Amino acid sequence: MESSFLKQQDHDVWAWIQKELYRQNEGIELIASENFVSPAVLEAVGSILTHKYAEGYPQKRYYGGCEYVDAIENLAIERAKRLFGAEHVNVQPHSGTQANLAVYTAVLKPGDKILTLSLENGGHLTHGHAKNLSGMLYQVFHYDIDPQTAAIDYESLEEIALRERPRLITIGASAYAKIIDFKRVGEIARASGAWMLADIAHIAGLVVAGLHPSPVPYADFVTTTTHKTLRGPRGGMIMCRASWAKAIDSSVFPGNQGGPLMHVIAGKAVCFGEALRPEFKIYQEQILKNARVLAEELQKYGLSIVGGMTENHLMLVDLRPTFPELSGREAARILEQAGITTNHNTVPRETRNPFQASGLRLGTPAVTTRGMGTSEMRSIALWIQKLLFSPNDNALQVSIRAEVQELCQKFPLKY
Repeated sequence: MESSFLKQQDHDVWAWIQKELYRQNEGIELIASENFVSPAVLEAVGSILTHKYAEGYPQKRYYGGCEYVDAIENLAIERAKRLFGAEHVNVQPHSGTQANLAVYTAVLKPGDKILTLSLENGGHLTHGHAKNLSGMLYQVFHYDIDPQTAAIDYESLEEIALRERPRLITIGASAYAKIIDFKRVGEIARASGAWMLADIAHIAGLVVAGLHPSPVPYADFVTTTTHKTLRGPRGGMIMCRASWAKAIDSSVFPGNQGGPLMHVIAGKAVCFGEALRPEFKIYQEQILKNARVLAEELQKYGLSIVGGMTENHLMLVDLRPTFPELSGREAARILEQAGITTNHNTVPRETRNPFQASGLRLGTPAVTTRGMGTSEMRSIALWIQKLLFSPNDNALQVSIRAEVQELCQKFPLKY
């Protein structure tokens, strides 16, 4: 992808973009929260809609000239409703973090109790981490995961909910490889008098494809990003029951944000349209197949997968059993030297600080988007084990990087 205007006007920025394009095209992307958008989504996000200010909502704007962006936002809303079966949708949040914050400020007061999964056990910063606004404003309680299965301990969740009576129970994760029982969490929320927020940022694509249970029938609020398994532009979205529509919309604007990013909302509309097509489910099924094969192969080579197996698009590798001296950060650096991009991640019962961590988080959405299948996952697993078992072998890193590039050239990005 090349812009002659940018090249002529700002060669420095253009050159760095070309390097990033090369990095993406010539490397294997295993970061579970990243994906590649379609050329149509990219065109919408890079369109002239970036010029338009549109504070407010369709037909209720504070600026003139919004008739066409109104139509685009309404289209995005209607497509999202069809995808998820939601009563009300707000597509304006700039990110998943903004979406979660909007829900909190719509229903909570500072000091209210919230019950969440901790970041260390696979949750998200916005689920009450002490350094995040959610942890600063609210009284946070965490439920746990079962140390053997790495699945949420629903009995612990229920016990804490009935004892502490939180105003809100948040369910969802950024590094959790099991199916989530939204129905049970909904029952616990109702029994304890709490509202339920389901954060499905990672699994939204699987949900709309019918490959993971949907929280929409059970949750008061559902938030998601649009750029992970959903394969759209970077952004967020909130779904809720119709009774909460006014409170949520007011919390997004003017409560937490100003003018919406209409070029990104257009990209969301395009990605929702893509997700409504039959081939989207086939794509999601391949994500799951690829993840399972990658996890199985890594285990064959002696790597420890948290919980033993993945049930979604990602997995956590706990390095400590096999590589006790190797931190997640160093492992990610070694893999990146060979063209395999991952991220270091904390694991259950973490013994290192989060900046080093003891695990790697791996996901298959991006490689699946490129068209890679289970045979490619076997090759990737082999490369990972070779690199981790020989962390100081620079020649090996160079040779595997050449193999990675050869593989990627067979599955080029379509830009």
